[in-house]
Amino acid sequence: MKPFRDEIENLQQNGITRVAFKRLNDPSVIPLWFGEGDTVTPDFIREATKQALDDGQTFYSHTRGRPELRAALKRYLDGLYGIDVDERRITVPGAAMLGITIAAQMALSDGDHGLIVGPVWPNIDAVFRITGADVSYVRQRRSADGWQLSVEEIIAAVQPNTKAIFVNSPCNPTGWVMSQVEQQKLLEFAREQQVLIIADEVYHRTVFTGDCAPSFLQVAQENDPLVVVNGFSKAWAMTGWRMGWVVTPLRHEVTWTALSECFNTTTNVFCQLGGVAALEQGEAFVRSQQAQFRRGRELVDAAFGNHPLFDYNSPAGAFYAFPRVKGCSDTLDYVERVLAEEDVGLAPGYTFGPGNESHFRICFAQSHERLQEGLDRIVRFTERHYG
Repeated sequence: MKPFRDEIENLQQNGITRVAFKRLNDPSVIPLWFGEGDTVTPDFIREATKQALDDGQTFYSHTRGRPELRAALKRYLDGLYGIDVDERRITVPGAAMLGITIAAQMALSDGDHGLIVGPVWPNIDAVFRITGADVSYVRQRRSADGWQLSVEEIIAAVQPNTKAIFVNSPCNPTGWVMSQVEQQKLLEFAREQQVLIIADEVYHRTVFTGDCAPSFLQVAQENDPLVVVNGFSKAWAMTGWRMGWVVTPLRHEVTWTALSECFNTTTNVFCQLGGVAALEQGEAFVRSQQAQFRRGRELVDAAFGNHPLFDYNSPAGAFYAFPRVKGCSDTLDYVERVLAEEDVGLAPGYTFGPGNESHFRICFAQSHERLQEGLDRIVRFTERHYG
């Protein structure tokens, strides 16, 4: 008898770190592989956190997050979406990824089925599989109008034993954005069938039409089978802080208290006051980031949009592009050679789920001069080897 479950023994490192760890923090590399820019967390957020340390805020706090942070999150969500979310539904368990992990553990176990909308960030696959559940994908389609997926296609992929559906909108890596109408339809189906929707909305402020993406929170009832996951990493340039939040069914108030105690006790106590500052003072910074990402998308559009060696769709949200290299069936090899020959870090398509082997992901959140240089090198490499 083995001491470890097969789901654990069979885990593999994701393809992004598989490539990146070889040259991590190498100053000669233009790092377009991870989902972050090169903007430091703003001063006002760092100062609030340092002040919390100076004030001795180093003790245990509420396991679901400091009351002032949860109150600030309620005000932020209410103002952004025009809703009145019950504060008792909000938990700050740690990184957003921990919120996804806890939600998956709540719904899935041996004999169950989890459905993932792909392409998707690779760690979602691992989180679903370690529950012991079977996992399958329903994949977005490239079209002349961008990446597309209807709610009917998602529902058609549901199996009799499906217990959870994972949806990331805006999507990492394609930039697909699910419409409010489609969210409403999927939520009605989940409510009727009692299937949990895990909605990753961490790129909620990175859209190129409007100020924010549609949220399931705008159409949900307070006890729907829905966990909305969000975080500070992207909109406020706080990737290293590992601080996210979830909005859950009201009836699970005590459940999430207990689960937060089990998984992480709570997120970093003094950093939470930085989160309050981000929510209360950060709107101008969020808008400056939106402008930076918009220009970044323009640069990527110009590099790949009409190039004969790439199939490319301009993203509707998030800060990634997911081009296909014509004539290339193995972009792990492709990105490793781009790294070796041109010192540009990219993410291979295979790691974002089945059907993506000829794609690669590029993050365009970097400063524009650096991004442009990276794009020039990628095009130069592709023309040299595939032209």
